[in-house]
Amino acid sequence: MGIYQLDYVLHEPEESHGWMYRAEIPALQGCRAWGDTPAQTLEELREIAQTMLQIRKENGEPLPPEITVGRNSEGSMTVAA
Repeated sequence: MGIYQLDYVLHEPEESHGWMYRAEIPALQGCRAWGDTPAQTLEELREIAQTMLQIRKENGEPLPPEITVGRNSEGSMTVAA
């Protein structure tokens, strides 16, 4: 198991997304989550990212080079996979 630092983007609620927050990790294509609050959205995103990283590792797929091992900072999250 590794600890990875993933940069994310948290979008403010928009009518087109049902007034929910939306977050994504650009380095993991398709890694997106929605929620009623920023905290809920980021927790959902963390769980999705963890699952995506585990599947990649199990399938022997390389991780994107944008994913680094390191400390958490604003605009990034740490995920164990």
